[in-house]
Amino acid sequence: MDDLRTAETFEQIFFELRKVMVGQTRLLERLLVGVLCRGHCLLESVPGLAKTLAAETLSKVVGGTFARIQFTPDLLPSDIVGTRIYRGSTETFDVELGPVFVNFLLTDEINRAPAKVQSALLEVMAEQQVTIGGVTHPVPAPFFVVATQNPIESEGVYNLPDAQRDRFMMKIVLDHPTAEEELTILDRMGVTTTVPEPSQVISLEQLVELQRRADSVFVDRSVAQYAVDLVQCTRNPARFNVGDLGDIIGLGASPRATINLVRGARALAMLRGRTYATPQDVFDLAPEIMRHRLLLTYDALAQDVTTDDVINRMLAAVPAHWVSPKPNDAFSRS
Repeated sequence: MDDLRTAETFEQIFFELRKVMVGQTRLLERLLVGVLCRGHCLLESVPGLAKTLAAETLSKVVGGTFARIQFTPDLLPSDIVGTRIYRGSTETFDVELGPVFVNFLLTDEINRAPAKVQSALLEVMAEQQVTIGGVTHPVPAPFFVVATQNPIESEGVYNLPDAQRDRFMMKIVLDHPTAEEELTILDRMGVTTTVPEPSQVISLEQLVELQRRADSVFVDRSVAQYAVDLVQCTRNPARFNVGDLGDIIGLGASPRATINLVRGARALAMLRGRTYATPQDVFDLAPEIMRHRLLLTYDALAQDVTTDDVINRMLAAVPAHWVSPKPNDAFSRS
């Protein structure tokens, strides 16, 4: 695809997504960024905010297979990755592949499953393959996982450890729709008799091509430096004149945050019709990429300080590097 065709393709994709989804523009944009970056997303919200609908609609628009797994406390790893079944008629073992062998996988309420199941899923996300009976089975490409969790539940919940949350590229927090958006939802889903159906815009082969194009988006050294500075601020806030955050941040973001900031900036730039990333792309993605990678202290909890509050302070404190289009411009600065 050329640049014009790519821009038209993304416009058609968003048009089809909005035929079904009302509002949640940030969610749809971040999901597309995750797909283009070959990352995975963790969605957090109260029930009923169209998390499942968003993932399923996206799979239909790009022509991928979709599966949904409802996580429960009695779930076993073999229930999601598959197992070997003995066939008495042939006296052999057959491999029964699990529901993870799809292009788009929605794991509903991931924090309800025990640690073994969570680890099995995260292994598939990282390795893109499953080993059953000594035989390795690769999952289809592209492979994209959307995990959801409900923040209001506290009983029968196995919270994701910090190290496992770090495996997700983004954590997206959803809010309730506005009054106008909710009226539109009611018109589409509760008043009319026909529920809107999205149309397929691209094939999986074209999606893989778009992923390759996202990898080739130009990232200037100044953009990379801005991403590094944001992550360094989580580890050494005094260096950026926000030393008071040192008593609030218990553990800063990992190098995965830096890598994902740059990868996400590439994908977001392509969604916005550019062949180069800017510090603004990094700035816009910073909350989703960093909020689940910061570990706050008990002092922060006592002061009712959230990770989003900390990230906003850092975004205001860390300057974005700027490079003049002319190498010898007297007004350039770095």
